[in-house]
Amino acid sequence: MNIVLIGMNHKTAPLEIRERLAFSCGEGLDPLREILKGPQVMEALYLATCNRVEVLANTLEVSEAVDSVKGFILSQGNLAPGEMEKCLYVHCGSDAVRHLFRVASSLDSMVMGEPQILGQVKDAYRQCVASKASGVILNRLLHQAFRVAKRVRTETAIAQNAVSVSFAAVELAKKILGHLQGRTILLIGAGEMSELAARHLIRHGAERIIVANRTYARAVRLAEEFHGFPVDFEHLEEKLQEVDIVISSTGAAGYVITREMIQAALRRRKNRLLFLIDIAVPRDIDPAAGGVDNVYLHNIDDLQAVVDENIRGRLGEAEKAERIIDDEVVKFSEWLNTLEVVPTIVSLREKAEAIMKDELEKTLAGMRHLADGEKKNIEILASSIVKKILHDPITGLKEESQNGSAIPFVAVMRRLFKLDPK
Repeated sequence: MNIVLIGMNHKTAPLEIRERLAFSCGEGLDPLREILKGPQVMEALYLATCNRVEVLANTLEVSEAVDSVKGFILSQGNLAPGEMEKCLYVHCGSDAVRHLFRVASSLDSMVMGEPQILGQVKDAYRQCVASKASGVILNRLLHQAFRVAKRVRTETAIAQNAVSVSFAAVELAKKILGHLQGRTILLIGAGEMSELAARHLIRHGAERIIVANRTYARAVRLAEEFHGFPVDFEHLEEKLQEVDIVISSTGAAGYVITREMIQAALRRRKNRLLFLIDIAVPRDIDPAAGGVDNVYLHNIDDLQAVVDENIRGRLGEAEKAERIIDDEVVKFSEWLNTLEVVPTIVSLREKAEAIMKDELEKTLAGMRHLADGEKKNIEILASSIVKKILHDPITGLKEESQNGSAIPFVAVMRRLFKLDPK
């Protein structure tokens, strides 16, 4: 049993590489099925968000499994080997456990303290379970990760006043445009990111919000909630003529807004400034649109400066969270180490109990004069003696497992008690 985590995130990989993976995995591919085809991979979880792509696996042998997962990422992202190696990180054992706990607790997020990542990890785990890609190890690890995230949120103030990516986008809009009062905003996409953006926009004075979504009914629902105006995707280009700010966050595989659409809109709006924020991965807005005069285009990676200000105010709480995570990593490692001795403990108990039963049958066969209650007392006595004899060896194995040094003791125990068939 070896836990490994291989991945890339907003710190190690530029947006153009992350979105290449997002493109490929949105084309009907079942990542878990592909990953489990790899040698030595027994369990796997696949986490893909706008800021990270990670594979968590329980493996029989680390090297082959890591090479297999790397091969999967290489092929799906259409990456050159050198390009991939610069972006990927590989964590093994307790380092992999710690990384997962930090991700679930939002310590590794672009926006420290944001709550969305925990939901994304839970979604990835649900998919893992549905695909029958999880077992004893990952089930225990993921449930503990959820408990760790809860501890961090309740025992620290890291989530207080946390900014989301959507909030950072609004802050950037205020910085560029000066204020939001009287501005018209177009939200493209009616998912969680767009809803968060709408809340922040209204809080900061936005007066008119237009919501566009491929499923018109969803655009209507979100627009009604914020007293906005729904539009169909067919009228998207037309609406670009009248808005000041566009915030786009869809799951589209291609560009929703092209350079040509922006150029056409700018001609009709007499070159009035247009502010575009693309927080989708893959990107919704053609990067070339940023080259058009009077257009300011920012993508999700451009929000880092806003986010950095948020992080500086949370360093003290982050230290508390890291201590919680260190404590939980130790707990999980202790549990994992005990798995090395469990089969031996089970075999030892089974052999002792089988010997006890055989000897009791022989003894009681010659003592037919005993009443049933007396026979029961003898059985209880024999069982108690066996348990007391086994107590110290079993306790000793468990103690050694806590230190990660149980293997030689397991080997001796199995040999002395002849627990393995010849």
